[in-house]
Amino acid sequence: MTIDTRPHRLALADRLAAAGHLTTPGSRAAVEATPRELFLHPGVFLPTDDGRWQPRTQLGTNPTEWARIAYLDESLVTQLDNHLTADQVAQPLAGFPTSSSTTPVTVVAMIEALDLHDGHTVLEIGTGTGYSTALLCHRLGEDNVTSIEVDPDVASRADAALEQAGHSTWTVTGDGLLGHPRRAPYDKVIATCAVRRIPYTWVRQTRPGGTVLATVGSWTYGTGLAKVTVNDDGTAEGRIIARSSFMPARSQADRPLDGDLAARAAYPDSERPTPISPAVLGEWMPAFLTQLTAPGAQLTRATTADGRPRTYLFDTARESFAELTEADGSWTLRQGGPIALWDTVEDAITAWREAGQPAITDVRLQITPQAHTYWIGEEPKLRWVHRIT
Repeated sequence: MTIDTRPHRLALADRLAAAGHLTTPGSRAAVEATPRELFLHPGVFLPTDDGRWQPRTQLGTNPTEWARIAYLDESLVTQLDNHLTADQVAQPLAGFPTSSSTTPVTVVAMIEALDLHDGHTVLEIGTGTGYSTALLCHRLGEDNVTSIEVDPDVASRADAALEQAGHSTWTVTGDGLLGHPRRAPYDKVIATCAVRRIPYTWVRQTRPGGTVLATVGSWTYGTGLAKVTVNDDGTAEGRIIARSSFMPARSQADRPLDGDLAARAAYPDSERPTPISPAVLGEWMPAFLTQLTAPGAQLTRATTADGRPRTYLFDTARESFAELTEADGSWTLRQGGPIALWDTVEDAITAWREAGQPAITDVRLQITPQAHTYWIGEEPKLRWVHRIT
């Protein structure tokens, strides 16, 4: 038995409009016409209270309940560990999400931020389930949408769902970081994955005056949605327009830190108290500033043998680390390697606080073939240049 999900789609459009995320008639028509449930085949993984994932498949779920799940205002995980889908397991299990149907509010807000007009061509990096692709196809026509997906299995399921929804598009399987020149230059480029920096190939494949929209950052939080306009000289400039959280592009995903972390930080070059608790990195803006200050650094938290909190920053590419350990309400810093990681973080967070704690939307961005430059106002300590080597 199947049920008509049009009431669910209309209710979703109403919620998005009421929250101010759905503002144009074309996007609203796309939300109302696109069945999200088609893009969840064969199923999803729902989080359990103990940190595992409960598989739920369309065939094994009551249609009314499946429709409820499909229109939840949240991201729905569709793949674990780069290969596992919900039809392959029956019991809750541990795993790392590697593909999902992103929460509709994020998808729709990004599409609205593109400022689409009839006739625009779009390159989408990261087809994923295909839901956002379908929304773009409905808005612009499938001939104007090219979508790239690095995972062949994910791309195959998305293509099947798009066909079922009445769309066929220029879907390419390959490295989304490289883009695809088949229809370039595009009016708009949108990424549904996070990248450490916007690849210059995306800028090069966007016409002057066009837009590139992508989440920048290497952590699962504390990342920003960058919107840049391409200039006639091949550079691009814009700003961070919102908080944003996406799974990292496959080729940029960090491998989880494993082994004895304390042993990896056993030989520091210096040790001192730090006035800034690493707990501040649980806040969005300080976490974003840290990623600008120490691009590529991984953050992990642990405890000592006697139960005291401990935080690590590791920058394996630059062979540097910072270890922060709490005792009696104060923190001790030990760091080593050619880069004093926590010193740079302290400087950035202190400068940000002294500047009145500006919002993430105050961050500006310029992209050239040689570097990515971020800045906030005129303060030199709130300026970061990431050279491209």
